[in-house]
Amino acid sequence: MNLANRVTLARIALIPLVIVFLFLGLNGLAVIFFILLSLSDYLDGHIARRYNQISDAGKILDPLADKILVLSVLITLAWQGKADPIPVILFLARDEIVSGIRISAAKSQKILHASPIAKAKTVTQMIAVPLLILDLPYAGWVLWLAVVFSLLSGGIYLWQSKILKLLRSS
Repeated sequence: MNLANRVTLARIALIPLVIVFLFLGLNGLAVIFFILLSLSDYLDGHIARRYNQISDAGKILDPLADKILVLSVLITLAWQGKADPIPVILFLARDEIVSGIRISAAKSQKILHASPIAKAKTVTQMIAVPLLILDLPYAGWVLWLAVVFSLLSGGIYLWQSKILKLLRSS
């Protein structure tokens, strides 16, 4: 277990704190922890690249940590009436489809890397969430922009999976 993967696992372990802060109405603390956990995504990637700690486990755990962080907070915000549930449902559906594609690719010894649009989706979600928590203007618009990136990147993964199937059949 390398340092980069430990940072990722710590990020996952600390997600419940954000949820607890939201339920307690401690929105400022929820935002601070959410931002810190979001920034740790950059930290674990930096550590992995800088110290040559890139691993297959990290390639799976890192996007999983992002999904768990963003979706668990968005589900909580939708439950509290602070986020439109339709984008949350679309994110969940897209992520389930992409996870299935990634698992299928992994069975063929292929790791699908996040596209720039998928990274833009994650960054946009991570911007939208604090805006939603703090009930700031344009939060809903930023969330819907993340939906656009989400659907585009999901289409890219579907296209990649079609290409993988073609390669396997030839």
